[in-house]
Amino acid sequence: MGLVDRLLRRTPVPAGSVGRLEDDEDVLAVAEVRTGHLVATRFGMWVPGEDGPLRLEWHLVSRATWDGATLEFTVAEQTGTAGYAVLLADVQRRSYALADPGRLPQVVNQRVTASVRSAHRRELPGGGAWFVQRSLPGRSGVQLQVRVDPGTDLDVVADIAAAVAAALPRARA
Repeated sequence: MGLVDRLLRRTPVPAGSVGRLEDDEDVLAVAEVRTGHLVATRFGMWVPGEDGPLRLEWHLVSRATWDGATLEFTVAEQTGTAGYAVLLADVQRRSYALADPGRLPQVVNQRVTASVRSAHRRELPGGGAWFVQRSLPGRSGVQLQVRVDPGTDLDVVADIAAAVAAALPRARA
């Protein structure tokens, strides 16, 4: 750790473990994994990728679990919009074994859960959906995210999501 990092109480970032950090993207915790490092920042979790580090943004992490040895993320991607609502689908599960986790599991739990303002499950034709209001780092207000179960009638979800989103304050940069 360099003198400036120590004086400013900044967490040092291992070389090659992140891409370009935003000006206000503070590093919160770091842990080593078999293929590099996990680096938690204000905006997301930097993970090793085939083409270099990849940032999983906190608002797209549907779930994160820690069993004492392995940190696992369920990552969603945006599949569409309905008014001001964002439609999501869980697309990937990532697991990382951590020999020395340090504060990383605690930081991940805080970041994923702290962004959720409310969550409501609704059963719908063909399945169901989670309606989640989340704050996004660097923006005011909330974003309505609707995580749709496979097989759920998307037209019904879109109609409900658009109506709900119209009644909520939107996140602004």
